[in-house]
Amino acid sequence: MSVNENMKFFHNKKNDCIQCNAKFNNHDDLVKHVRHEHKKTIVACQYCKKEFIHEKDRLHHSREEHKHMLSERSQKNSHPEEYKTQSRVDAFRSRFSDKL
Repeated sequence: MSVNENMKFFHNKKNDCIQCNAKFNNHDDLVKHVRHEHKKTIVACQYCKKEFIHEKDRLHHSREEHKHMLSERSQKNSHPEEYKTQSRVDAFRSRFSDKL
């Protein structure tokens, strides 16, 4: 078996396009290919802006790479006051008056 045949055997299938079987050396090249060749919408991580082809991959990335940020978001006291429901209702009501 030649060196090239061995490389094909060990090629990482994570970076293969499932629509046209094109093969890429890294994830970023695959994302660019899918965006331009197949016109698919790409989703980005809100924390580090890494791009993904599938939402499930972005969610997995967020859970694994940004655990500390996700745990902070789940804490009730970590949200700014303006995002709490009663504060939003009060701010909305203040824009209206009873005068007709």
